[in-house]
Amino acid sequence: MITAHLPAGYVLYRLLPRGYQNAPWILPAALLGAILPDLDLIWFYFIDERAVHHHRYWVHIPGFWLAIAAINLPLIKVVWPRFMPAALAFFAALLVHICLDSVVGDVLWLWPFSTEMFALFTVPASHDSWILSFLTHWSILFEVAIWIAAAALFWTRP
Repeated sequence: MITAHLPAGYVLYRLLPRGYQNAPWILPAALLGAILPDLDLIWFYFIDERAVHHHRYWVHIPGFWLAIAAINLPLIKVVWPRFMPAALAFFAALLVHICLDSVVGDVLWLWPFSTEMFALFTVPASHDSWILSFLTHWSILFEVAIWIAAAALFWTRP
């Protein structure tokens, strides 16, 4: 995915039951969770100089987020129960992000037991630019569909 993570977070938010949509911080939590893993691109480009693929960083590892959720969700439920729906939306959006990355991007699904990366499909280097290769691959239709779904939900549901 190149551009569809944020609209995917919005789709997730809009598909929640109405009662959850009114809970405090739900929309910001879903949007932040949807894009948070890609904030590693700042490190990837400006500090790491693209030495290690950014899907190998901790923010793109499902096992890391599973551990963080396992520690924090019970704490939030006890200490700040009114924010539990927002916390669940945040972690759900993180999972959506990583699942979307798995369509054509490698993800460490079995970490810490394996460092093998998995993707459903591979985008061949059909152009000099990786961006052009992605934009001309059929998988771009997934991104278009997510954008259309987000726009439809934005314009048709109050």
